[in-house]
Amino acid sequence: MRGRYAAIAVVAVALAATSAALAQGMVLAGRMGERALIVIDGRPHTLAVGQTAAGVRLLRWDGEDAQVERAGASHALRLGGAPAQIGATPVPAGGREIVITAGPGGHFTAGGSINGRAARFMVDTGATMVSIGRDDAQRLGLDLKDARSSVTQTANGPVTVQSLTLGSLRVGEVELSNVHAIVLPAALPYVLLGNSWLGRFQMRRENDVMRLELR
Repeated sequence: MRGRYAAIAVVAVALAATSAALAQGMVLAGRMGERALIVIDGRPHTLAVGQTAAGVRLLRWDGEDAQVERAGASHALRLGGAPAQIGATPVPAGGREIVITAGPGGHFTAGGSINGRAARFMVDTGATMVSIGRDDAQRLGLDLKDARSSVTQTANGPVTVQSLTLGSLRVGEVELSNVHAIVLPAALPYVLLGNSWLGRFQMRRENDVMRLELR
């Protein structure tokens, strides 16, 4: 019993920190018995597969990875991963099309993964390559020992970056292999989806909706 209470106390501390940091979104926070512990809009809920709380339905749960649905959109969650922002994740369309709605500031952001690990993305049509901040690269476990160093020009002047090829990059239900990317020395709020990813899609924008369809 003592171990059980200790585990509950640890979860409670994690929830307090998570709830304070997440004003509107979802995050997989842990386990409560046989149920997934998900913080939704800052409030904790325990869900079994097939159950719904606060408009969120748990579709699948494998302990560290969960798939949930809200307002017709599917979201991938990973224990300890980045929060999924409500209304920002692409709507799945058979694995060939991504539909993204503009968020605050008019930016197109989406959830997905790199090499199977959760990541948050922002579309950047001005970026030549998928661009990853140093902190995200470490969190994603990217191996940079064989990465090629080069100098690129940014808004803040020339910086040294490391080039590599990602085994897989998934946005929504669309996953591509062998995507060229660079790692920047500074932290970035998102992984930037540059043209090494976008170039494989036909892009259409209608007001606040962007559609990316595989070529």
